Amino acid sequence: MSEIEVRIADWHDDNADLRRIREQVFIVEQAVPPDLEWDAEDTDAVHFLAFEGDYAIGTARLLPDAHIGRVAVLRDWRGMHVGVALMNAVVAEAERRHMTEQYLTAQVHATRFYERLGFRVVSEEFLEAGIPHVEMTRTSR
Repeated sequence: MSEIEVRIADWHDDNADLRRIREQVFIVEQAVPPDLEWDAEDTDAVHFLAFEGDYAIGTARLLPDAHIGRVAVLRDWRGMHVGVALMNAVVAEAERRHMTEQYLTAQVHATRFYERLGFRVVSEEFLEAGIPHVEMTRTSR
């Protein structure tokens, strides 16, 4: 595997890659209904793409209110620190924008991943799109 690179993406120019990854992970693998996956917030979000070479393998988004979401890595690249690279880029951009507290809604199975990145659970478990989630926050130092 070559080195993973993460860059800020453009919702319009990079739309095919952003949609391909999110459709595969959320709609196909996790059976999230398409009308829940796609929302009006995508146009105002800062999007991120992770690449191996020139192939996009992961994505995430940062909303203007410091909410991080739609973190997705294609199955064949999971466990290879792509998610860490994505989240480090998102948190760095949030901090650059003076968003000192970031938050996200995490699937329960992923809470340990986010805890290693400095997030902490701040809610009880709840269902979103039929999947158990919790709210998590992180405060910049």
